[in-house]
Amino acid sequence: MFYLKEKRKKLIFILLYEMVRNLYEYRFEVFLTTQIVILFGSLLVPNDFFEYTLLPFFYLVSIAAGILLISKNKKVMWFFIVLFTIAAFFFGFDMISRTDNIENLLIRLSIYFLFHIIVTWHIILQVWREKTVDKKVILGLMSGYISLGFLAFFLFMSIDLTHSGAFTGSLLEDPNSKLRFDSILYYAYITLLTVGYGEIVPAIPIAQKAAILVGLIGQFYIVIITGIVVGKYINQTQNNS
Repeated sequence: MFYLKEKRKKLIFILLYEMVRNLYEYRFEVFLTTQIVILFGSLLVPNDFFEYTLLPFFYLVSIAAGILLISKNKKVMWFFIVLFTIAAFFFGFDMISRTDNIENLLIRLSIYFLFHIIVTWHIILQVWREKTVDKKVILGLMSGYISLGFLAFFLFMSIDLTHSGAFTGSLLEDPNSKLRFDSILYYAYITLLTVGYGEIVPAIPIAQKAAILVGLIGQFYIVIITGIVVGKYINQTQNNS
């Protein structure tokens, strides 16, 4: 009986290992899809239903996809599995719930910020090390840039929660916290893209420096990481012709 149980455990482990290994080939597709759904899902379904029913689920899928991206680094992977398990136990599955008190929300934002730093770094490394440019590299490049926007959001949101009046503007006049979250997310991507329409402005030095940092990182990513990928693609095309 003991032998059969051990054999069953080994079989389950082997099946899980093979499943993860097969999914790893599609890591960028899965992660990018969850990012796009989180950002734009409310355009396709009623906003309240998406925000309170679908969004927590897609955050969980995004976490799983991010863990898949870093699964080659076993120590980091298991660290985040344990971290998110503990966080889910204490805070529930909606990792950035808009109904939390500030302390709990800051803890959640810090976890997400750390997680996305590690995931974004691994995406950049994986894209950087690829010798040939294919669909996987392009999707990874896109996913890495979108991840920078989420990092900017977690950074700006943390500053907004800890410094009263850090950001001002017409989009932040509504007292509804849900709309404030969405406005800060919007501002994060607008700053990353260096567009700047002026509806939200950083009003204190720490917010201004954070905005500068996000703008610089966005430009560095496009000029350096994207530039290297484009250069590889040009060389690849010339060598194949």
